[in-house]
Amino acid sequence: MVFKRFRLACITRVLLIAATLLVLFYLYFNTVKYATILILGGLLVYQIVDLINFVEKTNRDLTRFLLAIRHSDFSQSFSLAPRGGSYTELSSAFAEVMDEFKRQRAEKEEHVNYLQTVVRHVGIGLIAFDGDGAIQLINNAAKKLFKLPRAGHLEALSSFSVTMVERMQALRSGERALIKVEAEGNVFQLVMYAVEFKMRGSHYTLVSIQNIQSELEEKELEAWQNLIRVLTHEIMNSVTPISSLAATATSLLSDATAAESDRSLPTDERIQDTMSALRTIEKRSQALIGFVDAYRNIMRVPQPEFRLFPVAELFDHLQNLLQAHIDKHEVEMSIEIDPLSLELTADRDLIEQVLINLILNAVDAIRGQHPGQLWLHAWLDSRGRPVIQVRDNGPGIVKEALDRIFIPFYTTKDDGSGIGLSLSRQIMRAHGGTITAASEAGRETSFTLRF
Repeated sequence: MVFKRFRLACITRVLLIAATLLVLFYLYFNTVKYATILILGGLLVYQIVDLINFVEKTNRDLTRFLLAIRHSDFSQSFSLAPRGGSYTELSSAFAEVMDEFKRQRAEKEEHVNYLQTVVRHVGIGLIAFDGDGAIQLINNAAKKLFKLPRAGHLEALSSFSVTMVERMQALRSGERALIKVEAEGNVFQLVMYAVEFKMRGSHYTLVSIQNIQSELEEKELEAWQNLIRVLTHEIMNSVTPISSLAATATSLLSDATAAESDRSLPTDERIQDTMSALRTIEKRSQALIGFVDAYRNIMRVPQPEFRLFPVAELFDHLQNLLQAHIDKHEVEMSIEIDPLSLELTADRDLIEQVLINLILNAVDAIRGQHPGQLWLHAWLDSRGRPVIQVRDNGPGIVKEALDRIFIPFYTTKDDGSGIGLSLSRQIMRAHGGTITAASEAGRETSFTLRF
């Protein structure tokens, strides 16, 4: 309808121009009314200019409308109503189209903002990069993991791990990789999964990164706790009656020895041998019960009672408590706290138990070595977290043993129980922290507590 009216308006204008032109020619050749001819000539020029403006104005409005859509510029307005006629309907159509584009653009922006919010706050690290390694997207979880406020290229991640960056770039769509990274004294078990996609003619790779170190440790700990629970249940069921019966037999034979008038009893020598054997059974049974009970403690770590206390106060107490033992083995202990006012929010008794175990292990490792040196240090790391480290210049721990020292029952000592370090790890996990070990053969060994 709009275009029919437009065509009619154009035809009408053309017919008026033609009629004016015919009258003009007639007057020019048949009369001498030059004033009338001049007026008609002006009218003819006006009609031609009006026709040109009429057509070009519409074309300009259409061009502006299409460009506004192309560049998503919805601030433009198209009011053609003043021209009347068919333009009222055209103006209304322009307005409806612009409103629809505005609505769709607003919905699109809402969806984009929603997805950006989800990506930004999802707990798994996400990184999208192009074929040149330029990072197009990195969420908060990835920034926190790599400790980077911003990153424009994958090379920025090399400070965390060069191997991880190389492996990340080598991943293809649908591939999964597990990589172990050691950074700043922490161990990270990273699971990476890659998806490739194409956008605006360019290829991109989206990699999800998740640190599953804590989950692995929890599963490992859960498996050992289940094993310990079964072992203690079965052993206690067997050992407790043995201990009780051995004690009863010892008591009966003691009474029988005193009753010399009872002629039915065995000779004194046999009685003494039997009592000695029963006492041995009782003693070993009690020792076995104590041994099993010590393992049971692994599952009985109390909940920490958190309070704030100075680290210097904790170290002074440890020094007073263990100084005699340290001096006995001719070990020099160095204590350093930076800053000296450093404070720790933790269960002091449990942390003290962990440090006593680590210090005694260190003294035992460097016993007989000259000079034997032990360092007890505390500081704040680059993330502002308290760190305590026990380090010695002992012979070190072989790599095979270093990977297993936190497993319950495992020990490198002939007289060790294998529960000290496992218990220490549980205590640190209850505090939301970690304990890690590092060693150089023939040089030193260090245990680091991070809170």
